Amino acid sequence: MESVYILEKGAYIKKEGHSLKVVKEGRVIQFIPAADLKRLTLIGHIAISSGVLDFLIKNRIETVFMTPNGRFMARIETDEHRHVELRRAQYLRLSDGDFSFKTAKLIVKGKINNMSRFLTVRARQYENKELREGAVKLKAMGDALKTIPTMEHLRGMEGNASRIYFEYFPLLIRNPLFNFKERNKRPPLDPVNALLSFIYTILTNEVLSAINACGLDPYLGALHKVSYGRPSLACDLVEEYRAFLGDRLILSLINQKSISPDDFVYRSNSPSNFIDEEEMKEKRPVEMKPAISRALIETYEQMMTRPITYKGKKTTYRLIILSQVRGFSKYLMEPENSYSTFSWEK
Repeated sequence: MESVYILEKGAYIKKEGHSLKVVKEGRVIQFIPAADLKRLTLIGHIAISSGVLDFLIKNRIETVFMTPNGRFMARIETDEHRHVELRRAQYLRLSDGDFSFKTAKLIVKGKINNMSRFLTVRARQYENKELREGAVKLKAMGDALKTIPTMEHLRGMEGNASRIYFEYFPLLIRNPLFNFKERNKRPPLDPVNALLSFIYTILTNEVLSAINACGLDPYLGALHKVSYGRPSLACDLVEEYRAFLGDRLILSLINQKSISPDDFVYRSNSPSNFIDEEEMKEKRPVEMKPAISRALIETYEQMMTRPITYKGKKTTYRLIILSQVRGFSKYLMEPENSYSTFSWEK
């Protein structure tokens, strides 16, 4: 297994030979051989010892720590990438205002195109004129990108496009047990938003892993401003997958009734403002129960590793993301060859 997720609250990880064991209440609940392990994601309150940390570092196993509701906390990684020329090209290109603006336009164009395509496909499937109307609006915004004069205007258009997309999002939900009024994040106020935030975090970490594998600096992007601790490049490059991979997966689970409102914990006395991250984690209005978190991650892994055909080649979505990041790396080294974002083929 290349990627393993551990969600058992109160579990701890111990080392045994060249493997890891997940132990809870004195019982081994999971055995993880290190031979093919490349990434370990710990969600919630999982304990590890200094010996396990040493094992993870020596075996070059990327380790991600997340909160129970899917927010990124920290990452352990061994950065020994020697592609100095690539990072130098990244710093030079993305520090140039014109190049950065051009790159951000490509990213926003790819995002808007995929959102428009998603609404178009669902409009045809559901025979819904309103969804078709939304798709047309988004396509027009994508076509207008070439006239956008500044980066701030571009960021504003990207935000407006997302707002329009989520205005039509309720029409994509075909399960009457779930409601969606608007996109909200910090914290999510309803089950649909909680699911979206969770899957977006998982996808961003997926892109971040590919960025690290290729040797780029994840903290310098084009569309998202540099901010301490934020992997801006990962936030940029995940945009092209949100609708096709993230939204499509969540809507599939909701519409097929694989998830119900009973799979969530609700807090009616949750405050409107939070003192800090810790209070938000403890008092958030809604969160997934552990069982549904595990089921969602299992479904996500099945999606990412399932054999598919893209542009005439057999591959997987995980390999597509890695290939896209490699393509972005080539674009930084050879800017005369433009970057092509991931596009929805069906």
